[in-house]
Order: sequence, then structure tokens, then C-alpha cells
Amino acid sequence: MTETALEFRATTPSPFGLLEITERNGAIVRLTWPARGPEVEPPTPLLEAATRQLQEYFDGRRQDFDLPLRVEAAEFERAVCEQMRAIPFGETRTYGDIAKALATAAQPVGRACGANPIPIIIPCHRVLGADGLGGFSASGGVEDKVWLLKHEGAAGLLI
Repeated sequence: MTETALEFRATTPSPFGLLEITERNGAIVRLTWPARGPEVEPPTPLLEAATRQLQEYFDGRRQDFDLPLRVEAAEFERAVCEQMRAIPFGETRTYGDIAKALATAAQPVGRACGANPIPIIIPCHRVLGADGLGGFSASGGVEDKVWLLKHEGAAGLLI
């Protein structure tokens, strides 16, 4: 018997426009921007918590997220996401640092970072290339990554 997925979405404003947060079966599974539009249903308690925590982050009142997350991806991508979640606010790591921790090469780590389904909450913006910023899969690209790093006080790395 197949379990039916209960899925809900909410939007929240951000410095990049509307973000859309997706909850599936009691966990946050996706964050995308720009969102398609405002939510049409009242948000669930989890989505209310997620939107509140994102606003606190953007307002400079939150450094860590306390939300149930589920990365719906292959084991390697989940391992990369766990490595990214361990990077403290205002700090960065390189793709090579994560590759070393996982005993793999930097290139697949970069691909996994780019496929992160829950950016910001899982801070892929804190992962840099050995010789520069690296990429960022958000709609605003590297400019959004720079904004997030400056917001966290990691801008010294950009000079």
C-alpha cells in the first residue's frame, strides 16, 4: 500500500522576492525562489514556523534554523546536505573541504550543492570554490550568494 503524500506550500517575502516553502508529510522538503505566487491556503503550523524563522534570519535575529527537514535525494546528496548544515553561521567551507570529509572529489560535491532542494535553510551559500565564490543555483545566481554571505558577516572573504 502506498502512502499518500500530504503536501502544503506557503510563500514568504525575502530580499530576493517571494520564496516558496514546501512541506511534505511533516517536514520541509523544498525552498524555491522566486515563488509562483502567494499561497492560497492557510499555512500549516510547520510552514508558519518556517516563514517566521526565515523572516528572523533576514532581519538578523536568527542564525540557525530549527525545523524538521527531509532531503529527498540520493544518499550522497543527503550526506553533502548534512555537511552543509554543519557549517556555522558566518563561516564558509570549500567544495574540497566537504569532498575530503566525504572521501570523494570536489566536482560531485559541487553538483550536490547546486541540487540542494532547501537553500538558505541548508546553507549551500556557505560553500565556496577553492579560488572563488563558486556557483549558486538561486534565480539571482552568485549575486544572491554574495548577499547571503554579507548578511552573515562572511563578506571579508569576498574582498
